[in-house]
Amino acid sequence: MKKITSTILAILLLVMIILPSCATVFCGPVSTCQRTKPKAGEPQRAVRGGVLVLDILLFWPGAIIDFATGAIYKPCTGK
Repeated sequence: MKKITSTILAILLLVMIILPSCATVFCGPVSTCQRTKPKAGEPQRAVRGGVLVLDILLFWPGAIIDFATGAIYKPCTGK
């Protein structure tokens, strides 16, 4: 019984961390250019300001997830 309770708590914790990350959930698939870190001399990636504010207000660890996945960055425009 104790193992089942621990497993359920672990799953709930994981869901609480992943779901509130607004950009990961609501902004669609992450493109390759959003995931790729800019090289020296290249322009920095633009952050979605509204999503960042929502992440901070609702559940700040969600912002960490969005930055880690690259979903917080605006999609790249065609070159």
